Amino acid sequence: MRDASSSVIERALDRMRGAGADQADASLVEDESLAIRVRADEIEFVKQATGRSLRLRAFVAASGGRRQGATHTSDLSNAAIDRMAEETVALARATAADPAAGLPDGGFASEVPDLELFDPADRPWKLEERIEAARRIEQAALSVDPRISNSGGSEARSRFSHLSYGNTAGFLEHYSRASHALVSMPIAQAGDEKQGDYWISRSLTLSELAEPESVGRTGAERALRRLGARPVATCEGPVIFESRVAASLLAHLFACTSGDAIYRKSSFLVDRLGDRIGSETLNVIDDGRRRAGPGSRPYDAEGLPTRRNPILEQGRLARYLFDSYSARKLGAESTGSSGGDGVTLSNLWLEPGTGSLESLIEDTPRGLLVTEMMGFGFNPVTGDYSRGAGGTWIENGRLAQPVQEVTVAGHLEQMLGAVDAVAGDLDWQGPVASPSLRISRMTIGGV
Repeated sequence: MRDASSSVIERALDRMRGAGADQADASLVEDESLAIRVRADEIEFVKQATGRSLRLRAFVAASGGRRQGATHTSDLSNAAIDRMAEETVALARATAADPAAGLPDGGFASEVPDLELFDPADRPWKLEERIEAARRIEQAALSVDPRISNSGGSEARSRFSHLSYGNTAGFLEHYSRASHALVSMPIAQAGDEKQGDYWISRSLTLSELAEPESVGRTGAERALRRLGARPVATCEGPVIFESRVAASLLAHLFACTSGDAIYRKSSFLVDRLGDRIGSETLNVIDDGRRRAGPGSRPYDAEGLPTRRNPILEQGRLARYLFDSYSARKLGAESTGSSGGDGVTLSNLWLEPGTGSLESLIEDTPRGLLVTEMMGFGFNPVTGDYSRGAGGTWIENGRLAQPVQEVTVAGHLEQMLGAVDAVAGDLDWQGPVASPSLRISRMTIGGV
């Protein structure tokens, strides 16, 4: 289907072919964004921006494979497109031939289904309404308790994107998507102690966002809950990951199941397909065709149709994710997971169980509820995991004491295998989502 961006894509492809590329593709991303922050009674900023980025990729046939070059530009004038096309091919000629380089061998998306990625009613900007939403968040947060003394601000954000992709194999399509967010960042104070926290509601449509007052109140309650936080003594015990924190475990799993990591042998899950690496309660899926999914897209960055890809099935490693390059390196097939510069996820989630976070807590005699993670202490090569954490200590099935400056440590495979309870509170606040879950035993490092 043609739209205004098609002529840009077609010109770039024609010029790269004319410069000597035997294969080429081009992708164009056009963005409009709005961000508003209110702090106390003042509008701290209103930012509106537009941006565009054209990525060109050229392949030149050579003995032993293809040479590849890639460039980016935000200048869409005809002269700039022509110059970048020629420079992309020249760059490709200067690289070594690679037998795995090149466009996919076919199977491009034959349709672009409506995945409900935006609501036309949300455009154009309703600036005053978005400012008012930020004000309502801030007012609600500050009114919860006198100890909410300040704020890092309350925000309303929106982004609309139009994405186009075409290649010399005859594929040319486009789609649009949006994202919206409401953010609360209150600060609680008791004496000389100050504790901050945040809460976010995200959605592809404005109508699906939480009420601003709910966002503000939740942020304030979370900040208040942190007052009096202190470390605990080093021990071993159950650790409950709140849903938004549990999603980080899935992101680590993706890093180990990406085809890029597999062919480079930089993952502890190399040659582990079919092995049980997690509890039987764990089913993890990546699905680019999920309706209204935060990471949904009708085709990947190479024009191949996205699809549902089970990663874990009852704890067994069912699949790696591939783009065409990593698939060729390993004699496999693409899973429709190209991000343009390697493998990417779409909508990655853990299937929910039953019950609530509260029921998980009640079922835990003693342990740690983690509501915040810090640092990047995960090694995908070995699977070793150690990250800073904060949250609340649990005694006799009740939240007893806020906790900070601790670490939770283990090995990702052992952690997944020790998941003994999964709640039903799956929370889609980004392309990676998880319900709250409990790991029966981890090392909790404190004082």
